[in-house]
Amino acid sequence: MRMPRVLTRLFGAIVTLLITWTVVFGAMRLAPGDPVLLMLQGTPISDAAMDATRAKLGLDRPLVVQYVSFLANAGRGDFGASFRSRQPVTQLIADEFPYTLQLAIGGFVVGLLLGGTLGIVAGVWPNGWIDTVCMTLAIAGLSLPSFWIGMILIQVFATQLGWVPVLGTGFDALILPSISLGLFLAGGLARLVRNSIIEVMTQDYIRTAHAKGLTTVRVVTKHALRNAVIPPLTLLGIQFALLIGGAVVTETVFARPGIGHLLVLAVLEKDFPVVQGVVVLTTAAYVLINLLIDVAYGIIDPRVQV
Repeated sequence: MRMPRVLTRLFGAIVTLLITWTVVFGAMRLAPGDPVLLMLQGTPISDAAMDATRAKLGLDRPLVVQYVSFLANAGRGDFGASFRSRQPVTQLIADEFPYTLQLAIGGFVVGLLLGGTLGIVAGVWPNGWIDTVCMTLAIAGLSLPSFWIGMILIQVFATQLGWVPVLGTGFDALILPSISLGLFLAGGLARLVRNSIIEVMTQDYIRTAHAKGLTTVRVVTKHALRNAVIPPLTLLGIQFALLIGGAVVTETVFARPGIGHLLVLAVLEKDFPVVQGVVVLTTAAYVLINLLIDVAYGIIDPRVQV
């Protein structure tokens, strides 16, 4: 008997999480350096005290035992305490996550508005100068490194013009990082929306709508967009999940707090619990968003079987 698609996707999500968490667990253990020595930062300590500290952190147990314990704790949302600060990992992530979520939402909004607009305009009027201009801007957003874009934005709009601040966590300080993060999403979205619009605009029902005397704007908004939105929806869901976990460069350039900044420090210090906690939560968010996209397909287009 064939397994329902939702159950198949759910099983695939569990396998994906298991593989990802296993890779992270192994990579942190294989990385050079002793986390106990990194914690001490050169402070003299006896071998007995080091062994006691390693036992307290659970690093003296066999890797298999550590791995099983890690999976069991991750399954119930318990990531232990940071090796460095001894604070609960869940509390550290909870303190930093709102800043990353703000940045991800800001970048998502910028990418959605800019990419959607460029893609629709290029798709409605393809193969002309309008299409060329829109796609040139889209390719530029895809090609230019986000850290370079961030530095240019800081130099022009913050340093020279003084319109917005560089540092801070308020709305004004969120504008430039959101633009820097959202341009990459806008580039990919614009190209995908353009192709979807061009494909949909060749369908018979679109020609019928034009024959009835409907304006181009009405044809696009009422008929074309609904059927052209499914391919971009997949990209938007994946990219939003990536924005949550992949804002490391943007947070670093703009000196913003967030889980990206927390992850970088934890990797450098071999703070196993923090790294594992951040990766577990970001991969879980990524998988969950993809499952929600599958469900959204059936809502947008009833022809899609969920």
